[in-house]
Amino acid sequence: MHEPLVVPELIAGSNLVLRPWTLDDVDLVREAATDELIPLITTVPSIYSDAEGIAFIERQWARATTRQGYSFAIARTVDGRAIGQVGLWPLAHGRASLGYWVAKSARGQAIAVEALRAVSFWGSSVLKIPRLELYVEPWNVASWKTAERVGFTREGLLRSWQEVGAERRDMYMYAMLLGELPA
Repeated sequence: MHEPLVVPELIAGSNLVLRPWTLDDVDLVREAATDELIPLITTVPSIYSDAEGIAFIERQWARATTRQGYSFAIARTVDGRAIGQVGLWPLAHGRASLGYWVAKSARGQAIAVEALRAVSFWGSSVLKIPRLELYVEPWNVASWKTAERVGFTREGLLRSWQEVGAERRDMYMYAMLLGELPA
């Protein structure tokens, strides 16, 4: 049997840390569950209960245990409060997919930029993944600008690529190749 993946702590800018999820992060799951979009495209519950919040956190732990990928809580260094999520999911053929979300109360502070930059650097430099990919809905300007600020290149539009809620949606595909991460 393969050993579980180890989710490390990563420094993200001067005010953030990417770390494994803890049960203390249930308040973030509660807030994210009230967002109109986050539960549509993630496993955050759309109807919150403490049991559902704990189940979400346990799913994040299981991703490493089952070697599906690395799920990080994005937390402030000043108080340890979790304010978002970023993940890296290894795929076949030297690729990995990344995803991220930030709680509504913490948006507009470049948190996603710092978190994506840190996990992308780690994926490229430590894990030596040749190709990092992410997918963003065309209407989600803030998210695709985040990807571009970190150094991802838009490679195209994938029509009807992913089910979001109850419908198929188009996605922009972004990629970063090994060595392309800005210093």
